[in-house]
Amino acid sequence: MSSVKTLFSQSVIYGLSTVLPRLLNFLLVIVHTYFFKDASQYGVVNEMYAYLTVLLIILTFGLETGYFRFVSKNYDKAKVYSTLFYFLLFTSTVSSLLFFYFSDSIAQSLGTVYDSSYVYTLGLIISLDAFMAIPFAKLRSENRPILFSSIKIFGVVVNIILNLFFYVFLTPEQHQLWFPNVNPVYFIFFSNLVQNVLTVLVLLFFTKVPRFSIDMQLLRSIMRYSFPLLIAGMAGTANESFDRIFLKYMLPAETNPLYQIGIYSANYKLAVLLMLFIQMYRFAAEPFFFNNQGRPDSVQVFGKALKYFVVFCFAIFLFITFNLPILKYYVGPSYRNCLFIVPILLIANILNGTFFNLSFWYKLTDKTTYGIKYSVIGASITIVSNIILIPLIGIYGAALSRVLTYGVMNFLSFRDGRKSGVIGFDTSHLKKYSILFITIFLLATLLYLTKPIFAVIFINIALLYFVYIFIKTENIHFSYKFIKF
Repeated sequence: MSSVKTLFSQSVIYGLSTVLPRLLNFLLVIVHTYFFKDASQYGVVNEMYAYLTVLLIILTFGLETGYFRFVSKNYDKAKVYSTLFYFLLFTSTVSSLLFFYFSDSIAQSLGTVYDSSYVYTLGLIISLDAFMAIPFAKLRSENRPILFSSIKIFGVVVNIILNLFFYVFLTPEQHQLWFPNVNPVYFIFFSNLVQNVLTVLVLLFFTKVPRFSIDMQLLRSIMRYSFPLLIAGMAGTANESFDRIFLKYMLPAETNPLYQIGIYSANYKLAVLLMLFIQMYRFAAEPFFFNNQGRPDSVQVFGKALKYFVVFCFAIFLFITFNLPILKYYVGPSYRNCLFIVPILLIANILNGTFFNLSFWYKLTDKTTYGIKYSVIGASITIVSNIILIPLIGIYGAALSRVLTYGVMNFLSFRDGRKSGVIGFDTSHLKKYSILFITIFLLATLLYLTKPIFAVIFINIALLYFVYIFIKTENIHFSYKFIKF
């Protein structure tokens, strides 16, 4: 199906905005984990960014998906863009002022190792991220993935350069001389802030500032559509971020919770390749599914897309899991504990990605309240399972909680989506792929338990063979075509 091939070719282009920045950001994991010998300092950073993830969902109001929905329904695109642009400009400005005003009290409530500068800098980062959501959505809607990717990459490169300057090129003595009263942790937030400021300027240069116009009736309509997605997003983000927050408050003080968060976060980032694939797929899939709704073969198209997604995810799972003897050197020696948590987190990420695919049935049918249902159930499972499991098995409990949560959410969405007649799953050749995966997994496991380096060699050869079989079985032909800049 050419449309499915278009989706995955678009995913490759959007991958420029995801793969390269994330790979570059993964270099920062190396820099940070080798610089911060005390994992608790890295734990502070990851806890703060966990809050950022939750707050960003709130400040974007689910309007990104609302934008795609309304521009695809033949509304005046310029009016939709202008209305959402100025609405987010207003809300982002207000939020940044609130963060600045309450920064001292927020920092004090978090603990003695936190500084108000962390809070107001992070507040500015969140506000700018939220504001950029609609201009970036406009580029995606107009099928301009190269420009989208270039701007994203530009911002990350700025961040990388600043981090290298602060953590690699400056000596500890220069830190003390030039920034005597600044905790080195702050430079992570400062670099991110500079990245966002410059990204906004470049983004607005290409997307242009629209003529001031806010259609309140249109805004109310978009908000009615998007509000359930906001609630769903908040609950869904609980599944993504609450593990680090719960680790801080559910682990005994003598285990140094911030240290455990640092270890957990570093190991989580070893799953970077799978997260890259899922994110680049998400960028291309959202406009793709909306633009292809109503086709007579839409269920078959969506089913094949889901099958391809699952197959690629399991291949990446095997690649990362059995290359851990090499990948572990990408984090500092202090962070290499608990590597067996990585496969558990990979499974959770796969389930997160499949839920994204299965969630389109209620977005396409405007039944977005189902998103609230699944996400609230998922958030409830997250909270309860973290409370139960973290005191029992520590950071492994947080990882298992993610698997349990997304497993239930997938089951519920697949069940209801099948009844709606909007989604399906292409089962052709699935038995063949399953046998190949199981065989590769079992052989690699036996080799890993005896001689890990042999498992590394075997898994890379075996996966190359699998890719060959997959391309041949699915009769995939590669072609190149002009992509709109």
